[in-house]
Amino acid sequence: QVQVVESGGGLVQPGGSLRLSCAASGSIFSIYRMGWYRQAPGKQRVWVADITSAGSTNYADSVKGRFTISRDNAKNTVYLQMNSLKPEDTAVYYCIADSRGIGRSWGQGTQVTVSS
Repeated sequence: QVQVVESGGGLVQPGGSLRLSCAASGSIFSIYRMGWYRQAPGKQRVWVADITSAGSTNYADSVKGRFTISRDNAKNTVYLQMNSLKPEDTAVYYCIADSRGIGRSWGQGTQVTVSS
């Protein structure tokens, strides 16, 4: 199995920055992709960004140019650097790990609130 745990959420003013972290444990050798989803109040969960084991990254149009996903293989950790935050970025952010032979693992989520 693979477990993922998010951290780094909080309250930030519009225009500010936050960095989320996602630490993976368990059968980490099987992970081929990690990423982030978010769910705003009253809305469906949507994909935000992901990064493959080869380092290829993808972003939703709504965050492109503002968010950066990266990974530290030595720490089995993926980061989401969020800049120029907007109130509409307010959501619970979930980390995912896609693993061969296991499927998708979800974290518990971390709250990000963008408000003045």
